[in-house]
Amino acid sequence: MKTGRVEAAQSPSVAASGPQDSSPQYTGAARIIDGDTLALGEVKIRLHGIDAPEIAQTCSDMHGAIWTCGQWSKAALERLATGTITCVQKDIDRYGRIVGTCFAQGVDMNAAMVAKGAAFAYVQYSRDYVSHEAQARRVAAGMWRSGVQAPSDYRSDKRAATQARQAAAEVPSPEGCAIKGNISKSGRLYHLPGSRWYDGTRINEGQGERWFCSENDAKAAGWRAARG
Repeated sequence: MKTGRVEAAQSPSVAASGPQDSSPQYTGAARIIDGDTLALGEVKIRLHGIDAPEIAQTCSDMHGAIWTCGQWSKAALERLATGTITCVQKDIDRYGRIVGTCFAQGVDMNAAMVAKGAAFAYVQYSRDYVSHEAQARRVAAGMWRSGVQAPSDYRSDKRAATQARQAAAEVPSPEGCAIKGNISKSGRLYHLPGSRWYDGTRINEGQGERWFCSENDAKAAGWRAARG
């Protein structure tokens, strides 16, 4: 498998004087997690309005060679994140991360990543960087010189593949024993037929999960009823 590297183009439209509003701000040296996430100390920040390739994601160039665009995107953000970084909070996502716009030496890093072709404009949540993506596409900057899958589609495909593997690994229930004993972050839970999470729960005996023939059996084994 061949790998390659695509050089990014800098857009003159990403320069800014820095944060100008009174929203909560976070300042410090940045540790880059991936192409759209960084940390300032213990605070993890998801860059607002952009979606970068996942670290494990690959792209193909115009000749069909595969290159690690996810790692390249992370490196592009690392190059931008010089000196003291200031991030202005816009929201908090479902994972508890700050969602914000970050600045390095007067440059809007969110805008710069899209302008370089190192991230998509994340139009599901914001249209702030749509024009930056359009320009990057026009000049074939970064990822736009090659074939690239939208990160959201990549994540969706990965989830589907995981679910398919889990379904294939599931052991059928013994006759008359339809209660699902599942292990999750919440502990050992059992799910009754018809309950909220029953249909979506898969049993993998190789991971210690099991079927029960009655609630009493489940409780006696140390499992508790799932809520809902």
